[in-house]
Amino acid sequence: MFSSLQAWPGKSRYPDASTHRTIRFRVGLLANVLALALLAMLLAACSTPAGNANGGSGTLQVVAGENFWGSIAAQLGGSHVHVTSIVSDPNADPHEYQTSAQTARTFAMAQYVILNGAGYDSWAQQLLDANPQDGRKVLTVANLLGKHEGDNPHFWYNPEYVTQVANQITKDYKTLDAADASYFDQQNSAFLNVALKPYHDRIAAIKAKFAGQKIGATESIFVYMANALGLDLISPPEFMDAVAEGNDPPAASVAEFQQQIQQKQITVLVYNVQTNTNITNSIKLLATQQSIPIVGVSETLQPVDATFQDWQYAQLLALENALNAGALVK
Repeated sequence: MFSSLQAWPGKSRYPDASTHRTIRFRVGLLANVLALALLAMLLAACSTPAGNANGGSGTLQVVAGENFWGSIAAQLGGSHVHVTSIVSDPNADPHEYQTSAQTARTFAMAQYVILNGAGYDSWAQQLLDANPQDGRKVLTVANLLGKHEGDNPHFWYNPEYVTQVANQITKDYKTLDAADASYFDQQNSAFLNVALKPYHDRIAAIKAKFAGQKIGATESIFVYMANALGLDLISPPEFMDAVAEGNDPPAASVAEFQQQIQQKQITVLVYNVQTNTNITNSIKLLATQQSIPIVGVSETLQPVDATFQDWQYAQLLALENALNAGALVK
């Protein structure tokens, strides 16, 4: 249906780490310099991260670049890990995150780091590169999945990728703390087979009822999940690419998207609640005028204290309700 949206010949939907969203997720040069300078001073007064490799002594210090991976890491590690998630503000655009001295110190003391990769959190890689540590293990999700800068980086919206990441985190925990390997295996089973079951059941239910339904989206955050649900995402890829990169969409793509809405070719419009622009707001308004249901999704956990699965389930339920309502509108 629209699997071709995941890679476009001759055009990168996320050109590279320095241009995604018109560099909206770049760290300001001055902020970088200050943070790294402060980091150097802090490290002089800090000890090396506490050892736990293979010994089962103490709690693993884990840092996740974003709280969606942090939630999964915390559930997989249970009482044997302490997880700090850096990007977590539900009211901010994660691509505009600015580092701080505290962030630098947190990364400096981490034994295990989880990054999204593919240009999504390059600020974190800069901090790690500035302070290499023996024994610190880093999982970059993009590398695990064989993805690169230019690919859609919203991997946590792909259910299969979530399972792959969870299994890798468990494998890494067992490497870092071999004495507690059986505990981590139990946590993994509980997460994948129990905690995620309602999430997977909801996906299956939506796919069974609405596969092939045409929907629209203001950007590419929902592409992976739409594929998993069997939905036909027909919005112009040039429009979604431009919004995702922080640029104005080409006039032709705007006109095409507007026509799709005016002719009610889509039954639901999905938009990113953490990215609002004049053009996306106008698209939402047009959908409202045409009585097309609108569903907001977010890049980070909402509410901030929700688990990954509860957050995703709530969004799926809202989408299912909108699809039901959209069918009535048509």
